[in-house]
Amino acid sequence: MRDAYHEELDSLTDKLVEMTRLVRSAISRATTALLDSDLSLAESVISRDEDVNATFAAIESSIYDLMARQQPVAVDLRMVITALRMGTDLERMGDLAVHVAKVARLRHPDSAIPPQMRSTILEMGQIAENLVTKAGACVASRDVESALELEQDDDAMDRLHRKLFRLLLAKDWAHGVEPAIDITLIGRYYERYADHAVRVAQDVVYLVTGTRPT
Repeated sequence: MRDAYHEELDSLTDKLVEMTRLVRSAISRATTALLDSDLSLAESVISRDEDVNATFAAIESSIYDLMARQQPVAVDLRMVITALRMGTDLERMGDLAVHVAKVARLRHPDSAIPPQMRSTILEMGQIAENLVTKAGACVASRDVESALELEQDDDAMDRLHRKLFRLLLAKDWAHGVEPAIDITLIGRYYERYADHAVRVAQDVVYLVTGTRPT
């Protein structure tokens, strides 16, 4: 019975790692769709968000079942609590990738990204991918040291987010209101995506140590 119980706990970790893979793919494809004005790719990001939602639903179902049958305590209880929190953050990351894809779809066949901002958006997409990849590795390995590094890694995303606003507020901005709104929203989507990845890593620290990083 206890072996089966711990297999169920391990299964939660496996599902969370799978969610990190799904949302990493989503933000990667959404970034490409945005920069290339690729309608088909944008639509695939939107439709495949159901995979993320279904995995999160499976995590929730397993957690409620474990709580009802096993009444976990100590580290096992922390695992159940953090699994729910991490799943929630990862599900939201999937939604944010969808928001990016929807901007690409809305502006198709044009690009929502002015030429002078393409490199910044590309870098934001790459940082987002790196953050969720690292978060997934931390979930799998429960590596506290790597998990603590994510907050510093996120600083690069924050710097790029501020750079977008400097470009938008520059006197030579010549693209009008609509692109400015698009860029403001897109920058926020990437910045929030990174924040959620950091929260996943912070939950790994809590799972292992019982305390949250300050």
